[in-house]
Amino acid sequence: MMSRSATRVIRLVVAGGGPRFFSTGAVSKGVLTGSTGLFRLTPAQVPERVVATTWVRFPAVGLRNSSTLAMDTKERKEEKELQSSGSAGGPDNKEITSYWGITPSKVTKEDGTEWRWSCFRPWETYKANISIDLHKHHVPSTFLDKVAYWTVKTLRWPTDIFFQRRFGCRAMMLETVAAVPGMVGGLLLHCKSLRRFEHSGGWIKALLEEAENERMHLMTFMEVSQPRWYERALVFAVQGVFFNAYFLAYLLSPKLSHRIVGYLEEEAIHSYTEFLTELDKGTIENVPAPAIALDYWQLPEGSTLRDVVMVVRADEAHHRDVNHFASDIHYQGHELKEAPAPIGYH
Repeated sequence: MMSRSATRVIRLVVAGGGPRFFSTGAVSKGVLTGSTGLFRLTPAQVPERVVATTWVRFPAVGLRNSSTLAMDTKERKEEKELQSSGSAGGPDNKEITSYWGITPSKVTKEDGTEWRWSCFRPWETYKANISIDLHKHHVPSTFLDKVAYWTVKTLRWPTDIFFQRRFGCRAMMLETVAAVPGMVGGLLLHCKSLRRFEHSGGWIKALLEEAENERMHLMTFMEVSQPRWYERALVFAVQGVFFNAYFLAYLLSPKLSHRIVGYLEEEAIHSYTEFLTELDKGTIENVPAPAIALDYWQLPEGSTLRDVVMVVRADEAHHRDVNHFASDIHYQGHELKEAPAPIGYH
């Protein structure tokens, strides 16, 4: 009775599992189960010493082996195609193949030579206006103005102590912070525009342009001076604190936040002016300008680090004007969308 019940259970399991689930054969008191089906054995073929169930393992054949071989062949074919596509471009020019059919477009300069930067394009380059007034200053008059002014002055004090006269590393640290406000402001204005179903007056793009410009400053100074390990660790800490603090401040008071950035840019102008003084004294070597700076600011061949600092300082002066202007809009009881944004103001 128990043997018949066991036989029925095995029949049901084999029939439901299919050949792929059972890759080995099983002999159970007169019943042979395998990947090819069920076979009955005569009583004489079953050993007498088998009391309940005897299992016999043998190599799986049939559907499972065929599917495995097919998958191995397919994988080898794909691997060969990947190797051939990689070798076609050479070791220094690896091509990326994609199912989606997205291929990078080839960009050239005006003289027909190939454009070598993927982080920005020729139409994003410009010549900085270095004739901008560097001495403009917003005199703090209201309570929030004074809060913004003394906040920036307080933050400058530990920076002076830490970096002292190492202006290359100081510039890198400054740009890691200065690139945050534009991204935060653009993000929050973007979300506000979505919530209210309204345009932003171009201010989202203007603030994101500012963030990208500050990031390019950082990429440029990375070619001149490499930060030490503890300076990189400091960037992690400062950026984490500043991002969250500025995010909260912008939610509570955009006019205070833009005023803080305006004063921060004024301090940046002062720092880069000191940088130029040290270059003129010969304390810092006036090395050739990095190649990325030549293309981004359309600098002439033979430009030096001094020329780079000049155009970066001019950029900071433009950012100063934009953020003080944005704060003034809020102080006058308006929203940013009511005044056209200074897109492309360099």
